[in-house]
Amino acid sequence: MNPSELLAQVPLVRGLSPDRRASLAERLNERRFAPDQMIFSKGDRGSAMFIVVEGAVEIFVPPGDGVQRLSLRQARPGDHFGELALVDDKPRSASAMAREETRVLELSREDFAQHIVASPEAVLAVLGEMADRLRDTTTLLSQRASRDVVKEFDESLTWAQRLADRVAELNGSWAFILCLVAITAVWVLFNQAMRAPIDGYPFVFFNLLLGLLVALQGPLIMMSQNRQAQKDRAQAATDFRVNLKNEVGIENLARELQAFRKETEARLLELERG
Repeated sequence: MNPSELLAQVPLVRGLSPDRRASLAERLNERRFAPDQMIFSKGDRGSAMFIVVEGAVEIFVPPGDGVQRLSLRQARPGDHFGELALVDDKPRSASAMAREETRVLELSREDFAQHIVASPEAVLAVLGEMADRLRDTTTLLSQRASRDVVKEFDESLTWAQRLADRVAELNGSWAFILCLVAITAVWVLFNQAMRAPIDGYPFVFFNLLLGLLVALQGPLIMMSQNRQAQKDRAQAATDFRVNLKNEVGIENLARELQAFRKETEARLLELERG
């Protein structure tokens, strides 16, 4: 796929005419990155966006100020990232790292502005992209973030999955241990009391049954553990949304209090002067 075709997939420049898009593609700079090589870091001055041609790029928020490392998304061939640097002159809000051998095309702010401003269609495309991002953020904040994901997960299980969870729960209890000891004792005493035992010493048939029981328990327990891991990930995702919404809400409340404080101080000064 040539650079012009890649640009046609980028929403920010999709409104350009084919000629302008081809002209802009000629100005793209190709850059290559090794696995685990940083493309840019949070706080760096942003002056360009990137389009992935080959490889994969992880966009993440680095750890700091008591916050753990947070992976935001994976950019694959055809995806773009760092586009906020084209419309503002603020530091990067996240970091980008190549996860494998990666080739990207770099588009500078100067080239972007030179080709976009002259095209009303492209300007509308940029505004549409920004509006979509704002709408997604508004939707996130307006929805109720807290959910009982464990209950929802349990309600979606099939009868076979519920049976596997029940078996795993039973295997980890004293009831199962005592029951197995009791069955073993009864089996041994029963066969020793008979003149023609069904399964005499060394109880080969009973050992076969125990081996079959162990063989079935392993996969069932692993299935239950995998589902528990899925539950934990779903719960962690919900906790993140709740924390994110609370953090944004607190920031908005702080701004409103600050504005109220300034307004109150201004009115007090007016009363004192009056």
